[in-house]
Amino acid sequence: MASSIGRYSRWVAGLGAVFFAFGAAAADLTPAPVAPAPVTTDVDSQSPWMIRVRALGVVTHDSGSVAGAPGVGLKYSDTVVPEFDVSYFFTDNIAAELILGTTYANIKTTGALGEIPVGKSWLLPPTLTLQYHFTNMGNFRPYVGAGINYSLFYNQSNKDGFHNLDVDNHFGYALQAGFDYMIDKHWGVNVDVKKIFLKTNWSADSDALGSLHGKAKIDPWLIGAGVTYRF
Repeated sequence: MASSIGRYSRWVAGLGAVFFAFGAAAADLTPAPVAPAPVTTDVDSQSPWMIRVRALGVVTHDSGSVAGAPGVGLKYSDTVVPEFDVSYFFTDNIAAELILGTTYANIKTTGALGEIPVGKSWLLPPTLTLQYHFTNMGNFRPYVGAGINYSLFYNQSNKDGFHNLDVDNHFGYALQAGFDYMIDKHWGVNVDVKKIFLKTNWSADSDALGSLHGKAKIDPWLIGAGVTYRF
């Protein structure tokens, strides 16, 4: 009887040793847990650079004066021109935008003298704005901005009876609102409106009226629509 109990005990011990060894081997084969990879969003993976190409309507504010001629004002023509801009995103919300384009204005007198064509001047108005972009609206990404403008007048020409038309280069400031609607990660459409506050000096010589000078308050609206590309 004692011999049978001893053999049974040895058999149980041996079986336990086999299960222990098997469990240890299985534990060695179990792969160590791996930490999940961080999730990368589209914004994180994109370049901070964005460009846009727009068709731009330049709608001027017809206001100005001729010194010594009360009741005489100025009028400027409106135009539609191509425009290119570059934006750099410092964060998801904060960006800077530089717009580049050129346009022209035909200048006429108004008021007591009637509409007399004075001349034509081309205008290069580089404008730098700091923008706030609203997020968490899906593909619709509106923004507002404000900044500074420096308007350069060049290639100035005169109408019959006028000479030496000169419009001074001048600083102004700008307010902006618009939105991008992103079709995919890179491409989108854009609508943008800027108001430039610009008042400068002008002068010209007239065969009939002598030397003229005064203020030109142009204050254009820049209304654009076009294509966005985010690198």
